[in-house]
Amino acid sequence: MKHIARKRFGQHFLTDPAIIEAIVTAIAPQAGDDMVEIGPGLAALTQPLVERLGRLTVIELDRDLAARLRSHGQLDVVESDVLKVDFTALASQSRTGKLRVVGNLPYNISTPILFHLLDHVQVVQDQHFMLQKEVIDRMVARPATADYSRLSVMLQWRYAMENVLFVPPESFDPPPRVDSAIVRMLPLATPPAIDVVRYGQLVQVAFSQRRKILRNTLGRWLDEQGFAGTFDLQRRAEEVPVHEYVALAQAVQ
Repeated sequence: MKHIARKRFGQHFLTDPAIIEAIVTAIAPQAGDDMVEIGPGLAALTQPLVERLGRLTVIELDRDLAARLRSHGQLDVVESDVLKVDFTALASQSRTGKLRVVGNLPYNISTPILFHLLDHVQVVQDQHFMLQKEVIDRMVARPATADYSRLSVMLQWRYAMENVLFVPPESFDPPPRVDSAIVRMLPLATPPAIDVVRYGQLVQVAFSQRRKILRNTLGRWLDEQGFAGTFDLQRRAEEVPVHEYVALAQAVQ
């Protein structure tokens, strides 16, 4: 029976064989890798991945799809909302203790998923995700560009990221109304030591009114924290590079 895509789950199923092959090539799965796929859907990526891996863990919220996937002899199926999955616990059960995470993420909750995984980044080897292209543009954006945003700053302190493949709407059934792309995310081997909660607060305040000079937003927040150091507040949030936000977060810890 044909599975009808469910809008509430943000389902768009990948169908283009050439794109599927290009994605698998970019991921480069190796036999024995401990890999987790988020949102396997109709197994378009799942099957070529598991053929190379030998075994694959998949996370699927749709119970009908999860039931289908359980009939596959090489899949370990976690039927759950991915935002409730403890990736650190999954890694502790793996052979290597490190996970390679892949998936065609539901576009309606892609940012919460990225932040959820950030909480488990210490057990992640790498991540390859299909996302809305404009989200990836923000993830990899450089300072002083229109796409440079809170998402850029919150992810770039911890990952090296690149847009590795464009995926047009016609590659899916049903086609989404947006362009898609594949992002590669590699956790930094020696990330800066920061209080992530404090860093998140700082960045959120900075970008809360991104057209205003930071003196009017971040300046007030720094005063409330009793910050006595120096920081150029005569800039907009989008003009400050990631390493300066990191250094400021370290200074106000």
